[in-house]
Amino acid sequence: MASATWSMSCLKSALPSIQPISNSSLRFSSGSSPSRLRICKPKSTSTIIQSFVGLAPLHPLLSLFSQDSTSFENSFTIIDNGGRVFAMRHGRKVPKLNRPPDQRRALLRGLTTQLLKHGRIKTTKARARAVRKYVDKMVTMAKDGSLHKRRQALGFIYEKQIVHALFAEVPERYGERNGGYTRIIRTLPRRGDNAPMAYIELV
Repeated sequence: MASATWSMSCLKSALPSIQPISNSSLRFSSGSSPSRLRICKPKSTSTIIQSFVGLAPLHPLLSLFSQDSTSFENSFTIIDNGGRVFAMRHGRKVPKLNRPPDQRRALLRGLTTQLLKHGRIKTTKARARAVRKYVDKMVTMAKDGSLHKRRQALGFIYEKQIVHALFAEVPERYGERNGGYTRIIRTLPRRGDNAPMAYIELV
Protein backbone atom coordinates (compact mmCIF):
# COMPACT_ATOMS: atom_id res chain seq x y z
CA MET A 1 0.00 0.00 0.00
CA ALA A 2 1.48 3.31 -1.05
CA SER A 3 1.83 6.12 1.51
CA ALA A 4 1.02 9.78 0.93
CA THR A 5 3.91 11.96 -0.25
CA TRP A 6 4.59 15.12 1.77
CA SER A 7 7.13 17.88 1.24
CA MET A 8 8.16 20.94 3.26
CA SER A 9 6.49 23.30 0.80
CA CYS A 10 3.23 21.40 1.21
CA LEU A 11 3.50 21.59 4.99
CA LYS A 12 4.07 25.36 4.79
CA SER A 13 1.11 25.80 2.52
CA ALA A 14 -1.11 23.70 4.80
CA LEU A 15 -0.72 26.20 7.66
CA PRO A 16 -3.49 28.81 8.01
CA SER A 17 -2.62 32.14 6.46
CA ILE A 18 -3.79 35.67 7.21
CA GLN A 19 -5.77 36.01 4.01
CA PRO A 20 -7.24 32.73 2.76
CA ILE A 21 -6.11 31.84 -0.73
CA SER A 22 -9.01 30.68 -2.83
CA ASN A 23 -7.10 29.21 -5.78
CA SER A 24 -5.69 26.22 -3.88
CA SER A 25 -6.09 22.90 -5.62
CA LEU A 26 -6.14 19.21 -4.84
CA ARG A 27 -4.69 16.96 -7.50
CA PHE A 28 -3.49 13.40 -7.84
CA SER A 29 0.06 12.73 -8.83
CA SER A 30 0.58 11.29 -12.28
CA GLY A 31 2.35 8.18 -10.97
CA SER A 32 1.40 4.57 -11.21
CA SER A 33 -0.63 4.53 -7.97
CA PRO A 34 -3.71 6.78 -7.91
CA SER A 35 -3.82 6.87 -4.08
CA ARG A 36 -1.09 9.52 -3.75
CA LEU A 37 -2.72 12.79 -2.80
CA ARG A 38 -0.77 16.03 -2.87
CA ILE A 39 -1.98 19.30 -1.33
CA CYS A 40 -0.28 22.21 -3.03
CA LYS A 41 -0.79 25.94 -3.34
CA PRO A 42 0.79 28.23 -5.87
CA LYS A 43 3.89 30.09 -4.71
CA SER A 44 3.39 33.76 -4.04
CA THR A 45 6.07 36.25 -5.01
CA SER A 46 5.10 38.72 -2.27
CA THR A 47 6.05 38.10 1.36
CA ILE A 48 3.11 37.29 3.63
CA ILE A 49 4.45 39.07 6.72
CA GLN A 50 6.54 42.21 6.35
CA SER A 51 6.13 43.91 9.72
CA PHE A 52 5.03 43.39 13.29
CA VAL A 53 2.01 44.65 15.17
CA GLY A 54 3.39 45.53 18.60
CA LEU A 55 5.90 42.93 19.78
CA ALA A 56 4.36 39.75 18.35
CA PRO A 57 4.12 38.89 14.63
CA LEU A 58 0.80 38.83 12.85
CA HIS A 59 0.78 35.03 12.76
CA PRO A 60 3.35 33.20 14.93
CA LEU A 61 3.03 29.89 13.06
CA LEU A 62 4.11 31.39 9.77
CA SER A 63 7.29 32.77 11.32
CA LEU A 64 8.50 29.21 11.92
CA PHE A 65 9.00 28.57 8.20
CA SER A 66 9.26 32.08 6.80
CA GLN A 67 12.82 33.18 6.20
CA ASP A 68 12.07 36.81 5.40
CA SER A 69 10.06 37.62 8.52
CA THR A 70 11.67 38.11 11.92
CA SER A 71 10.41 35.98 14.79
CA PHE A 72 9.41 37.22 18.22
CA GLU A 73 12.64 36.03 19.85
CA ASN A 74 14.86 37.75 17.27
CA SER A 75 13.22 41.13 17.72
CA PHE A 76 15.33 41.94 20.79
CA THR A 77 18.85 43.31 20.87
CA ILE A 78 21.70 40.87 21.53
CA ILE A 79 24.68 42.52 23.20
CA ASP A 80 28.34 41.53 22.83
CA ASN A 81 28.73 39.46 26.00
CA GLY A 82 25.86 37.15 25.12
CA GLY A 83 23.15 38.84 27.20
CA ARG A 84 19.79 39.84 25.78
CA VAL A 85 17.98 43.09 26.44
CA PHE A 86 14.24 42.42 26.76
CA ALA A 87 12.87 45.62 28.28
CA MET A 88 13.86 48.81 30.03
CA ARG A 89 13.67 49.04 33.82
CA HIS A 90 11.00 51.70 33.95
CA GLY A 91 9.61 52.25 37.43
CA ARG A 92 11.84 49.61 39.06
CA LYS A 93 13.63 51.54 41.78
CA VAL A 94 15.22 48.62 43.61
CA PRO A 95 18.97 49.37 43.80
CA LYS A 96 20.97 46.37 42.62
CA LEU A 97 24.20 47.40 44.38
CA ASN A 98 26.07 45.10 41.98
CA ARG A 99 25.06 42.00 43.96
CA PRO A 100 22.65 39.07 43.64
CA PRO A 101 19.49 39.21 45.77
CA ASP A 102 20.75 37.11 48.69
CA GLN A 103 24.03 39.02 49.02
CA ARG A 104 22.22 42.34 48.62
CA ARG A 105 19.83 41.51 51.46
CA ALA A 106 22.72 40.42 53.69
CA LEU A 107 24.55 43.67 52.93
CA LEU A 108 21.51 45.79 53.80
CA ARG A 109 20.93 43.84 57.02
CA GLY A 110 24.55 44.37 58.04
CA LEU A 111 24.44 48.09 57.29
CA THR A 112 21.18 48.46 59.22
CA THR A 113 22.66 46.65 62.21
CA GLN A 114 25.80 48.78 62.23
CA LEU A 115 23.88 52.04 61.86
CA LEU A 116 21.55 51.21 64.74
CA LYS A 117 24.53 50.12 66.83
CA HIS A 118 26.85 53.09 66.25
CA GLY A 119 24.38 55.80 65.22
CA ARG A 120 26.53 56.95 62.29
CA ILE A 121 28.42 55.05 59.57
CA LYS A 122 30.33 55.99 56.43
CA THR A 123 29.52 54.13 53.21
CA THR A 124 28.93 54.79 49.54
CA LYS A 125 26.12 57.12 48.56
CA ALA A 126 24.20 54.36 46.77
CA ARG A 127 24.32 52.06 49.81
CA ALA A 128 23.32 54.88 52.14
CA ARG A 129 20.27 55.69 50.05
CA ALA A 130 19.36 51.99 49.86
CA VAL A 131 19.69 51.29 53.60
CA ARG A 132 17.70 54.36 54.67
CA LYS A 133 14.39 52.65 53.92
CA TYR A 134 15.18 49.66 56.12
CA VAL A 135 16.39 51.76 59.06
CA ASP A 136 13.20 53.82 58.97
CA LYS A 137 11.19 50.60 58.88
CA MET A 138 12.97 49.25 61.97
CA VAL A 139 12.32 52.49 63.85
CA THR A 140 8.64 52.37 62.86
CA MET A 141 8.43 48.79 64.17
CA ALA A 142 10.02 49.89 67.43
CA LYS A 143 7.47 52.70 67.79
CA ASP A 144 4.68 50.12 67.48
CA GLY A 145 6.25 48.06 70.25
CA SER A 146 4.16 44.90 69.79
CA LEU A 147 5.52 41.40 70.15
CA HIS A 148 4.94 40.65 66.48
CA LYS A 149 6.97 43.69 65.40
CA ARG A 150 9.74 42.78 67.82
CA ARG A 151 9.99 39.31 66.32
CA GLN A 152 10.08 40.75 62.83
CA ALA A 153 12.95 43.05 63.86
CA LEU A 154 14.77 40.11 65.45
CA GLY A 155 14.55 38.30 62.12
CA PHE A 156 16.17 41.21 60.28
CA ILE A 157 18.76 42.72 62.64
CA TYR A 158 21.74 40.50 63.35
CA GLU A 159 22.32 41.40 67.03
CA LYS A 160 19.56 40.69 69.53
CA GLN A 161 20.72 43.28 72.08
CA ILE A 162 20.33 46.07 69.53
CA VAL A 163 16.70 45.12 68.94
CA HIS A 164 15.84 45.24 72.64
CA ALA A 165 17.65 48.57 73.08
CA LEU A 166 15.91 49.95 69.99
CA PHE A 167 12.45 49.03 71.25
CA ALA A 168 13.26 50.57 74.65
CA GLU A 169 14.60 53.93 73.43
CA VAL A 170 12.69 54.70 70.23
CA PRO A 171 9.25 55.56 71.71
CA GLU A 172 10.81 58.30 73.83
CA ARG A 173 13.25 59.57 71.19
CA TYR A 174 11.03 59.52 68.09
CA GLY A 175 7.58 59.56 69.61
CA GLU A 176 6.60 62.91 68.06
CA ARG A 177 8.41 62.42 64.73
CA ASN A 178 6.56 60.91 61.78
CA GLY A 179 9.23 59.57 59.46
CA GLY A 180 12.62 60.93 58.47
CA TYR A 181 14.69 59.21 61.12
CA THR A 182 17.99 59.28 59.19
CA ARG A 183 20.17 61.93 57.58
CA ILE A 184 22.61 61.51 54.66
CA ILE A 185 25.61 63.86 54.47
CA ARG A 186 27.78 63.68 51.37
CA THR A 187 31.54 63.72 51.78
CA LEU A 188 34.69 63.44 49.65
CA PRO A 189 34.85 60.62 47.11
CA ARG A 190 36.73 57.46 47.96
CA ARG A 191 40.38 57.34 47.07
CA GLY A 192 41.16 54.79 44.39
CA ASP A 193 37.92 54.33 42.45
CA ASN A 194 36.50 57.84 43.09
CA ALA A 195 33.20 56.37 44.35
CA PRO A 196 30.86 58.97 45.91
CA MET A 197 30.82 58.54 49.69
CA ALA A 198 28.39 59.70 52.34
CA TYR A 199 27.68 59.57 56.05
CA ILE A 200 24.31 58.24 57.17
CA GLU A 201 23.27 58.93 60.75
CA LEU A 202 20.25 58.81 63.03
CA VAL A 203 18.54 62.13 63.61
